[in-house]
Amino acid sequence: MEKLSWDDLRILLAIHRQGSLLAAGKVLHISTSTAARRLDSLEAAAGRRLVHRHQSGTTLTQEALRLVQLADRFESSLATLARDQAEMAGTLRLSAPGGMVPTLARALLSFQQAHPRICIELTGESRTADVAAREADMAVRLMRSESNVLIEHVLGELRFGLFASPDYLNRYLPSRRLDESEAPGQAFIGLEEKWQHLLSEQWLRRLGATRFVFRSDSIEALTEAARAGAGLGCFARSDPRIKGLIEVETSAESPSQPCYLVWHGELRSQPHVRAAVAAVRNYFAEHL
Repeated sequence: MEKLSWDDLRILLAIHRQGSLLAAGKVLHISTSTAARRLDSLEAAAGRRLVHRHQSGTTLTQEALRLVQLADRFESSLATLARDQAEMAGTLRLSAPGGMVPTLARALLSFQQAHPRICIELTGESRTADVAAREADMAVRLMRSESNVLIEHVLGELRFGLFASPDYLNRYLPSRRLDESEAPGQAFIGLEEKWQHLLSEQWLRRLGATRFVFRSDSIEALTEAARAGAGLGCFARSDPRIKGLIEVETSAESPSQPCYLVWHGELRSQPHVRAAVAAVRNYFAEHL
């Protein structure tokens, strides 16, 4: 039974629906002799007679009717898949660093509302999802991909600055300018140590930051800590979560971090993936 092929099952399904080999062949655009050979192949794989042939047509055995049910479900699944590929439908799995998730969500929400048959699964991760291994269909990354099976697009650059609450600045940095000589006496908030390779974290250390009083891999937590007056933090200027914070002038030029959108090359023909890529690119081009 493991040798059953869909081409042969289609013959059985057509015979069941049309009532004869001749009519089945016409529906499938093959000759009657070809239809008969396919049926013989199916019966050989099944190891038993499936169709009784007689002058008035054909009669299917109980075993054949069970295979017809299987073929009918498979045909329906193939039709659904073809429709989903032709229409804007399907499930789209995306991965992004935790701090980028709200931005990516805003980029995709209006897109999903315009295409309600698309289901979006958006995951914020501290690790880099392996898109090449299909752990996700698409991902936003802060580093370039080295895989030759992925398609990569530069979304733009996140431009960073040093920010703090008005209360913190009034108490500890009324000049609202940070010189390297003052940095050791200031409190800083930043990402967890595993993110030290990011340009924004390296820039804080170049400024002279040594005393980190609060760390998290959640940008929401960091901006909340900054609003509460915990210290100075490095945030993207385009991030709406910094509302209420004040940018501090620095002696060192603030950094820019490129960000990339990657997706698997096998998905390039999928309409819902192409549309999602366009939606993300357009949103970042407008807002980043």
